[in-house]
Amino acid sequence: MADPLLEWRQEFPALDKSVYLISHSLGAMPRRTRDRLNEYADVWSTRSIRAWEEGWWDMPISVGNLVAKIIGAGEGEVTMHPNVSVCQSVIASCFDFGGRRNKIVSEGLNFPSNLYVHRQLERLGARVVTVPSEDGITIPQDKLLAAIDAETLLVSVSHVIFKSAFIQDLRAITQRAHQVGARVVADVYQSAGTVPIDVRQLGVDFATGGSVKWLCGGPGAGYLYVRRDLWPTLAPRVTGWMAHRKPFDFDPGPIDFADDAYRFLQGTPNIPGLYAARSGYEIINQVGVENIRAKSIRQTSMLIDLAEQAGYRVNSPRNPAQRGGTVTVEVPNGYEITQELLRRDFLVDYRPGAGIRIAPHFYTRDQELELVIEEIRSLERAAVAR
Repeated sequence: MADPLLEWRQEFPALDKSVYLISHSLGAMPRRTRDRLNEYADVWSTRSIRAWEEGWWDMPISVGNLVAKIIGAGEGEVTMHPNVSVCQSVIASCFDFGGRRNKIVSEGLNFPSNLYVHRQLERLGARVVTVPSEDGITIPQDKLLAAIDAETLLVSVSHVIFKSAFIQDLRAITQRAHQVGARVVADVYQSAGTVPIDVRQLGVDFATGGSVKWLCGGPGAGYLYVRRDLWPTLAPRVTGWMAHRKPFDFDPGPIDFADDAYRFLQGTPNIPGLYAARSGYEIINQVGVENIRAKSIRQTSMLIDLAEQAGYRVNSPRNPAQRGGTVTVEVPNGYEITQELLRRDFLVDYRPGAGIRIAPHFYTRDQELELVIEEIRSLERAAVAR
């Protein structure tokens, strides 16, 4: 089958040396990222302090605009931060959990870092309610919606569950939350770049994510979307001088927040991380998430068939409409087999209670899916023989 997206393989050097099926954890580095990092070094060495007014100061927004195109946000509506934990903390710091409306509703399969932030809010009066999975793969939507009531302040959910790739219905969750006056925080880390999403169309109040995975932007570049009409009503306690209306006045008094999305920033941004992230965002925008999604559905379906034919249980949804870009395969001695796969340059990962996570991306060849399942079978046979 002709696959025009394979033309992009030449942009990713790691693909020449490995069977790269770990984009759900760390996307391959674009070749041009090295040039961007050299550009950062050149600008710093030649322009020095002048670099701040020649682009650096604007990067939390200008780079955020590249993400905005991917997630359906508008110009100036996405700010860049070091990671999602910071983004989640900024959001939480905008709210008072001391009243009757103090409930945070989440799912038991949310990424632990998000839940750690939520649990720490219990010290401020928050009540954290997590809706458990009944099968280790999905979250029962009826029970999640039922947990959102008049005492709910925040609903913090993953768009795609990291362990199983189950896609949650953000539209239904947002509609229910808004009916009772709650705000919605959508973590789109495991969807942006492989599952189409439009945060404005969905009406979510906040969205967080990062660059490490499907966006191929590397570590140190998280992003935060805040619904524009909410800006004047929010005053984050997690803040810093970049959030000030006139930061270079160096006013030591109470902060006077900026009118725009800068109000959600803190201290000096991670400039080299933003340089590194840009290339991945540009490529994803060029390839097109709709095109990536079509290939992802085809290849994850193929991967599920291969795994089941090999006799393995698949801990990801069979319905492609409910499945993100990852397939989790339950294999005996999965951790040990994963370590050997990595040693042999088959790049996958393992999650306890789930299995081996395998993730094709737009640059993946169909043959690589066959190769990884055959390698797993070979390693399992060898383990049994011993």
